[in-house]
Amino acid sequence: MTAIDICIPTFRRPSLEKTVLSVAAQEIDPEVSLRIIIADNDEKPSAEPLAIALSARIETPIIYVHAPARNISVARNACLEAATGDFVAFIDDDETAAPDWLGQLLRVARHGPFDAVFGPSIARYKPEDPAWIVARDYHSNIPLARDGVVETGHTSNALIRRGAPAFESLKFDIAKGLSGGEDTDYFFRAWRAGASMGIAPAAMVFEPVEPSRLSYEWLSKRKFRAGQSYGYHAREDGGRRAMIAGSAVKTVLCYAVAGLCFWSEEKRNFWALRGTFHAGVVSTLFKVREEALYADAGKQTS
Repeated sequence: MTAIDICIPTFRRPSLEKTVLSVAAQEIDPEVSLRIIIADNDEKPSAEPLAIALSARIETPIIYVHAPARNISVARNACLEAATGDFVAFIDDDETAAPDWLGQLLRVARHGPFDAVFGPSIARYKPEDPAWIVARDYHSNIPLARDGVVETGHTSNALIRRGAPAFESLKFDIAKGLSGGEDTDYFFRAWRAGASMGIAPAAMVFEPVEPSRLSYEWLSKRKFRAGQSYGYHAREDGGRRAMIAGSAVKTVLCYAVAGLCFWSEEKRNFWALRGTFHAGVVSTLFKVREEALYADAGKQTS
């Protein structure tokens, strides 16, 4: 029997109900047992009544953990501390999982074999959302390999082999619990410790995009912070300065192309946001502090 603990950090989100129900409806091998761990990041145990109500509606056991702090790293670490399964899966509290989500992640993890596997988080837009954002799909989270190697990933859709040496005592960085990037940092550290990681393209979860995130300003802050995360963790060897120098050149080129594309909102913003990402990479040379992008939000992911 293979045991999987499905971790859902949450903060005042009614959408948690749909997330839990989609997880409980997984089409999984009978030899796999599931538990759901809900880590409530609110100061008050606001998600506890819903957790109790859901426990009466589904067969999958629910473990409720109160992890007050308004810091997503605290909630994620509470999930890890409560987990006892062979694997730990992470999904966000505003996402819903496809029926074969866990099965696809587990299949790839076993076949690799991998210590961690990531799947895509697909953004769901509304017809009235800005066309330039929808066209470039800035909010979907698609795991990537660099030169054929997966170096990091995101907890919006992940499966971790709990007993793997690289993950046994690894925790999320509390200092990054408001800025975001805590999961990118977590998996980079696991990779450096020897974790093998893969991608399961068919293991899909789906996420509606909040209106507050449908602006150039929000995306610009997110891109800059993503650049910082990459810059701080992608290189720790002698190639780091070369990477930053390359990003400096790319910053100038991207902003120049954005200026040339003044006539197209979609293209102009695409190149400007790409330049902002590289500017974030460059900022790590000067030890610029990562901004608290999610200080007032429940979901604080990369």
